[in-house]
Amino acid sequence: MTTTVQTPKMVRDLWRTVLASGFIALILGVVVLVWPEKSVLVAAVLFGAYLIVSGIAQVIFALTLDVSAGNRVLLFISGALSVVLGVLAFRHFGGGYAVLLLAVWIGVAFIFQGMAEVAVAISYPELPERGWHVFLGVITLIAGVIVLAWPFDSIYVLAIVTGAWLVVIGLVQIIWAFRARSTVHKAEHGVERLATAAR
Repeated sequence: MTTTVQTPKMVRDLWRTVLASGFIALILGVVVLVWPEKSVLVAAVLFGAYLIVSGIAQVIFALTLDVSAGNRVLLFISGALSVVLGVLAFRHFGGGYAVLLLAVWIGVAFIFQGMAEVAVAISYPELPERGWHVFLGVITLIAGVIVLAWPFDSIYVLAIVTGAWLVVIGLVQIIWAFRARSTVHKAEHGVERLATAAR
């Protein structure tokens, strides 16, 4: 009975964090798509904010989720790396390296976050809507590979590609969060009925 009660509580915190991250990614993606011609500094600051928030969330998951040691380490490294890259993204890099550095930050962060998402979904059977979580990890991983492999020659092209991927990732995160919330509510109602019947 204890496991049944604790799992919904953990997932309740998880879906709220993922929902917030999804809205941030969606808003950031739309902003980048609407104003793709903005400077590297503006794009770096916006994406840096997303990396810091999502990185902190992954570090928290690494310390609180009941997963294997390997997945815990992967989550922690992914989160810490995202935070570091997010902080670095707030710095302004001039010259011809600006687009390259920003593309590397975005690609590496996407890849590590995607790997961590898939690892959590696979290793945590109690996670609701695991299929959506795996899908989120896979598309985030693909986004990272595309950003790293794409020969960007302007901040405009990089912004369009990154903005589109952020919109997709944000929408999937929001969908998963709402579906997970529904699952949590059903589980909590089930626990309440069992507790009432046992009295």
